[in-house]
Amino acid sequence: MKVTYAELRTKPRILCSLTGLRLSEFEALLPSFRTAWQSFIEATFQREGRKRALGGGRKAHLSNLEDKLLFILVYFRLYPTQVVQGFLFGMSQAQANEWIHRLTGVLNQALGYERQLPEREPANLESVLDACPSLEFIMDGTERRINRPQDKADRKQYYSGKKKAHTVKNLVIHDRKGKVRYLSDTDEGKKHDKAIADSEHLSFPEGRTLWQDTGFQGFAPEGVTIQQPKKTPKGGSLTTLEKMNNRSISSLRIEVEHHIGGVKRCQILVQPFRNWLDHYVDDVMETACGLHNFRLTHRAQPGRLMGQAA
Repeated sequence: MKVTYAELRTKPRILCSLTGLRLSEFEALLPSFRTAWQSFIEATFQREGRKRALGGGRKAHLSNLEDKLLFILVYFRLYPTQVVQGFLFGMSQAQANEWIHRLTGVLNQALGYERQLPEREPANLESVLDACPSLEFIMDGTERRINRPQDKADRKQYYSGKKKAHTVKNLVIHDRKGKVRYLSDTDEGKKHDKAIADSEHLSFPEGRTLWQDTGFQGFAPEGVTIQQPKKTPKGGSLTTLEKMNNRSISSLRIEVEHHIGGVKRCQILVQPFRNWLDHYVDDVMETACGLHNFRLTHRAQPGRLMGQAA
């Protein structure tokens, strides 16, 4: 017996555990997912001179739109092996692999229609943050484990001394409400946070406050107030006032850890990454940020249903 939306919609807590979305959120995403799927169909299958009608041939394993959305959300939330994913949805590993990469793009496009994806172009960052009602933003780096590269040069580039593992890294910029406003390119784990920020050439609207940790020591864009803990000088010590200020800054910066934790509800970002199709390691981070923003948007709306699974 395979997993289907028709069965899970009567079990909202299980649906939320499997997908990370409440029933109301799942159904709210469906219209944009339907539009994105139709766009994919038109771009991929509706070509001039096609001899077989669309939908001809063998019956698809994911016959309706709800099961397609369920399939890709389960994959992001739980990140099972493709063999297990195929077993859950009644298909082979090869078919599961095809659906995973096909539907990831559709999900990403649907979140784009919902205006939930973070900005990716550094040149647009200033205008994006200027339009944001928040005057304070938090920047941090986040790492994700990958399988150990076979190439010796790659092993050196992707080895993170901080994590003692092979990783990839992104910078994220949140507002104080937790929405991911900007996501950098995906870089090798060896690259330092400040080096990534410098290479992105980030610029911010004047009069904003940027909270960051000591990993960004020396990063100070013009017109921005920087809030950052002070490092203990070599061979010296901090004053009592400086220690109090550091604790105050750290207590506010912990917000970004909670926000990144919200993004990493998707186990595809937590477990060692196995899918090495070109650009997929970057695509899943962007899509997971979009899902996090989508949840925050819907759970911040007044009058939402109480008592649903978190």
